[in-house]
Amino acid sequence: MTETQVQEETFTLDEILSVVKNSHRLILWNDETNTFDHVIHCLMHYLDYSSDQAEKIAWTVHTKGKCVILEGSRTEIEIYRKILKQEGLTVTTE
Repeated sequence: MTETQVQEETFTLDEILSVVKNSHRLILWNDETNTFDHVIHCLMHYLDYSSDQAEKIAWTVHTKGKCVILEGSRTEIEIYRKILKQEGLTVTTE
């Protein structure tokens, strides 16, 4: 009987997250129902954007139709998608 040697490869959490972290994106879409103020409030409250950052995103969504507002793991993106959807925002993942 021959012995097979298996070499174990280990990764740090940072190494794993660097591969997984930016693989999913949350996209905010323009709609006819939400006000600038509401969108800005949600971006600041839930995603910790500054008022200037949130306003720039709102204008990008208004003029271009959509904007990537968050990149991260599938779980993280899905949590924020559900939260923002409950607030009435039009969001999708990719």
